[in-house]
Amino acid sequence: MRASVEGFASHAHHAGLTLAGGTMLGTMLAIAADGRNSTLRRAVGIEVTSWSYDQTAIAVSFAHSQPHHDISSEYHKPAGPFTTVPLPGQRSSLVWMETPARAGELMALDDRALAGEIQALSHGELGLVSDIGPRQSFPMAGARAQSFARDRVMLIGETAHVVPPIGAQGLNMSFRDAADAVALAAAARAAGEDVASAKVLSDYDRRRKLDVRPRQAVIDLMNRSLLSGFLPLEAGRAAGLAALASFGPLRRFAMSAGLGRAARS
Repeated sequence: MRASVEGFASHAHHAGLTLAGGTMLGTMLAIAADGRNSTLRRAVGIEVTSWSYDQTAIAVSFAHSQPHHDISSEYHKPAGPFTTVPLPGQRSSLVWMETPARAGELMALDDRALAGEIQALSHGELGLVSDIGPRQSFPMAGARAQSFARDRVMLIGETAHVVPPIGAQGLNMSFRDAADAVALAAAARAAGEDVASAKVLSDYDRRRKLDVRPRQAVIDLMNRSLLSGFLPLEAGRAAGLAALASFGPLRRFAMSAGLGRAARS
């Protein structure tokens, strides 16, 4: 069944969802993955802290003549990251951060001109760029839920946190949200306990805050360093990236940490 959720009610031993059209569903635990404007999050009264950046994100896909070898590339430009992500075949998607004024200019270009801009900024590493897909733009913002679980609801993905597209950390954190939700619910079920008990929800909230909050702080600092124009901060970021590129053990540690492989209690 595919339908939007219009209502939610939590009870002592179960929860009920009302779908568009009036259909009612019962569940022990609801996983809210309905985005930054989540109906489920609002229904259980979880507040969100949000902030904005002087950036606009452009999202688009394109074809290219050279293979991507399943490699995602992230270029740090003065207005923010320019990140290509491999798609099936010889296509990639792109999230391109720009100033609002420049983003407006890029959105007004025809497909051929935009392809030329993408080819130049990706340093020709994907070859000839063509076949531009539908494009979207949206103001860049960050957000974090004040709690990640309440009243038989666990928040995952952009329902729980929104970050700039740096180092694929938004995606990685979302994967870890889902992994923690499944692990805690499965452990409770195996023990014959309520999968959405106060303890399970508290454990989930604690785990996710320990993971998400420091990562958001680092991502926010790195993104703001791109926009600051403050030379010592930019020099420090450049030195850090150079160290990651040149020192294998440090690079492997950073990649492992980014993927969330460090043990979590």
